[in-house]
Amino acid sequence: MKRIDAHVHLFGPDPWADELARSVGHENTEEHVVQQMEQLDIVHAVVMGNQDPTPQAYRFGPQFSYCVGLDGAQIQRLGPGKVPAMVEEHLRRPACCGIKLYPGYAPHYISDPLYEPYYELAEQYGKPVAVHTGQTQGPNAKLKYCHPLTLDDVAADHPYVQFVMCHFGNPFLADAAAVLEKNPNMAAEISGLLCGYENLDDYFIGKREYINMLRGWLGYGDYWDRLIFGTDWPGVNMENYLGFIQRLIPEQYDQQVFFDNANRIYRLGL
Repeated sequence: MKRIDAHVHLFGPDPWADELARSVGHENTEEHVVQQMEQLDIVHAVVMGNQDPTPQAYRFGPQFSYCVGLDGAQIQRLGPGKVPAMVEEHLRRPACCGIKLYPGYAPHYISDPLYEPYYELAEQYGKPVAVHTGQTQGPNAKLKYCHPLTLDDVAADHPYVQFVMCHFGNPFLADAAAVLEKNPNMAAEISGLLCGYENLDDYFIGKREYINMLRGWLGYGDYWDRLIFGTDWPGVNMENYLGFIQRLIPEQYDQQVFFDNANRIYRLGL
């Protein structure tokens, strides 16, 4: 079946990203990602941006759409009065399918007034706002800013903006499920629920309590039409992670989770 990977990162040449990709059996190049996608019937991927939102940023091949990335520290560094125009230029592009926010990596809640212009732009252009939630890479980030409950405020205050909760708030699964169940303008993607490469048979035995909780909360609200597959490449091996998610999702929902929901929510037109 055709699939969409709704959460990848493309860094370009970078020693840290090069090593991360090698550690899971990949190469840190766009060409390599395309090859992996072809092998796994992934017909399209959404890049979660990490660059500054300058007009020249975010140039990828036709296999990719992207969400322009922002965090509060970046907005302040570039100038709060200047960044909305940059973001709007991206949102006008067909390849830009949304905005990605990174709370936790900067000390700002997503309800901070700093982000209000971007919710207005998202509503104006009809494109989603994806938000990092849950565990972070490295000890310097602060979890209170990216707890999934923080999404409830903005979803309630902006009912005409489509939000996407990245990583299902992992490991705050019950809170993530409550926010998703309550807010009809909230979707959730299930990337980055494990890191690296795992022997899945051993993992499902050794982590069976976690797996049982994860299965339970994913199915808690019958919101299969709002769950989206993503990998979080290069933090995981694509094939290995696809197999992981296939074990978690009931087969009757594969078409929705692996293709239809991302295609509809990000308006990819595939």
